[in-house]
Amino acid sequence: MKKEILTSSRLGESCTRIKHDSGLTICLYPMKGYSTAFAIFGTRYGSVDTTFKTDADADFITVPEGIAHYLEHKLFEGEECNAMDKFAATGAYSNAYTTFDATAYHFTCSSHFGQNLRTLLDFVQNPYFTDENVQKEQGIIAQEIKNYLDDPGWRVFFNGLQAIYHNNPVRIDIAGTVESIAQINKELLYRCYNTFYNLNNMTLSIAGNFDPDEALRICDEMLKPARDTGLQAIIPEEPPTIKEKRVTQKLYCALPLFQLSFKRPNLKGRESSRQYFIYNMMLDSAFGFFSPFFTKHYDSGLINDTFDASVFKGRGFFIPMISGDAREPDRVVEMVDKEISRLKKEGIPEEDFEIVKKATYGDLISAFNNVGAVAKGMMNADFNELNIYDNIEMAAAVTYEEAMEALDTLDIGNSNLSVVEPLER
Repeated sequence: MKKEILTSSRLGESCTRIKHDSGLTICLYPMKGYSTAFAIFGTRYGSVDTTFKTDADADFITVPEGIAHYLEHKLFEGEECNAMDKFAATGAYSNAYTTFDATAYHFTCSSHFGQNLRTLLDFVQNPYFTDENVQKEQGIIAQEIKNYLDDPGWRVFFNGLQAIYHNNPVRIDIAGTVESIAQINKELLYRCYNTFYNLNNMTLSIAGNFDPDEALRICDEMLKPARDTGLQAIIPEEPPTIKEKRVTQKLYCALPLFQLSFKRPNLKGRESSRQYFIYNMMLDSAFGFFSPFFTKHYDSGLINDTFDASVFKGRGFFIPMISGDAREPDRVVEMVDKEISRLKKEGIPEEDFEIVKKATYGDLISAFNNVGAVAKGMMNADFNELNIYDNIEMAAAVTYEEAMEALDTLDIGNSNLSVVEPLER
């Protein structure tokens, strides 16, 4: 077992990262004065991971879209009872989520920490799939997929992704499609589970009020040693240009929704996280709530408080986005394009950038007051080849010149506008 103490001179705090003999990475962050503990057990496995291989495979295989989300749904259901019932019996709150590039299971509790940690490690390591319970779930998830088809916010987002990317699986709904989940069976679920729920591909993070020694004793007792299988998951190669310039759909909504997405090359690991801060600071300086652009067009009524400019990123994708509700989406895009051109010539006011940079730094520091944010932050950092303190250092290191270089890459000619218009009643 390899133990590493990570420290932050800015915070005057430290945490522990352990490479356990089982293969699992364990991150521990005891927080004095807090009444709750938060534990999250996650794997680098999301909806984009549909093509993969291990050392035992002669070639890459491709599985149905939505299988990572399907697997998350089924894992709570054990042979004897549902894991959520066990958490509830101790007063703990539990849940799980699947994103484009990760799946995670978590609980928060104010007592019975050891019992709840045992429950978490037990059900995540012991899948129970049958033909009957797999088939039963298809109808539930199919209905979930259909519900999202009528959600304006969900549709404007995914329509945009499908227009930006030609091949990248991020363009497919996390839950898959009704057709793709119909292909899922217990054999495929076990295949994906055994591939991606290998402890060498997973991280356990715990923060808050807990005893680290107790946590490690439970891990030593319950973790099942895993061999590194040489897992490779690939994202298909992507042309540099967008697939479609504009997509429009009509749904029931009060105002049109829009999303302007700029296509950028994929970034990996630490560089992806570093550029995330650079681009977000640039976008906030240029289009954030306190920018001249926002003030002017909010006062005129062109945009409202739903207007947002930020980066959507993950393993295999990096997209600067501007979105919101507006009566005239095309007019908004016209004004955004005009502002980008102006700022490229005149520059973002450096004092505005410094204000945004300090606010970003402050938000990162304040997150260390939340046990859930700390636990999730440790896991997400580990998934991105970082530690939890690296984000603070990267944000503090962003320069004005880097923000201006990021602005120069925004090309309205290589962007997509996704719009959902109100359907007449």
